[in-house]
Amino acid sequence: MHRFKVIGRDMVHRWEGNPLIDIDDLDFRCSNILNAGVAVYQDRTTLLVTIEDLAGYRSIHLARKGRDGRFHVEEKPFMTRSRDPVTRKHETGGVCDARVTLLDGVYHIMHVAQGEHGFRLALATTKDFVEIEHIGLVSEPDTKGGALFPRKIAGRFARIERPGEGRSLWVSYSDDLVYWGGAELVITPRGGYWDPSWIGIGPPPIEIKEGWLVIYYGAKDTSSGPIYRLGAVVLDREDPTGVLGRSDTPILTPRERYERIGDLPNIVFSTGAILDEKTGALKIYYGAADSCVCLGTTGVQQIVDHCLGDGGGC
Repeated sequence: MHRFKVIGRDMVHRWEGNPLIDIDDLDFRCSNILNAGVAVYQDRTTLLVTIEDLAGYRSIHLARKGRDGRFHVEEKPFMTRSRDPVTRKHETGGVCDARVTLLDGVYHIMHVAQGEHGFRLALATTKDFVEIEHIGLVSEPDTKGGALFPRKIAGRFARIERPGEGRSLWVSYSDDLVYWGGAELVITPRGGYWDPSWIGIGPPPIEIKEGWLVIYYGAKDTSSGPIYRLGAVVLDREDPTGVLGRSDTPILTPRERYERIGDLPNIVFSTGAILDEKTGALKIYYGAADSCVCLGTTGVQQIVDHCLGDGGGC
């Protein structure tokens, strides 16, 4: 595995062309562009971008890389409010924050439904990013953010999520991807560290030789508002409540203008990452200041070493 030399202000290195996609890159009008889930389909990177329209409703749009090397966002939403009246009332504010997991040869898209009764997780599947099957709502109210593990654990589907106002990460299990239970606590915010106020899930867990690598965000309240940063935790392979190591310092902090100024300032927030298993390169797609989509790269082993070594703790 290639060893990446860590130089710079953050462990994750920003792409020199950031922002990867901002509102001026779109061929249609909207209010805002936020986070992006990611998948590799037919050797091609596909982004699932959250777009807020001029009325304030959020949908998930596909973005594919064109011949010019840039990502082009499709105007027609790939995922939008359901036609089913029972589900529709839970999506009055739209759908957002897609996290894509390839599981048993099918792309599973865990996303957030924003409705009159709060946030809920919903699940859909696709094999080709053309046809989509909606599984439905798969969480209790006020669950904001969740991602599937890419394989079963102890014979059951597993996901990592942030339920309710606990502001912590939990793991829950299912036999059918619809009904979930057996929730167990994984990690909490930490006073005196970079993530003291609340935390939430980032991209889906990545299986590594040490176990599971989970990128998460941590928030710290300040007198001028919260600061959102990215960090990481390594979990046990067969028992994801077992914490092997956790980053005592963030791997990405809002520093650039496009990360510090926007609809919600001082935010870096990721819902998608791709690992090149041959080189060990990790590409992290992240939203910045709730106003654009950006790209950062690093070496996965550097993050793991950071969590398990001198830069890590529990």
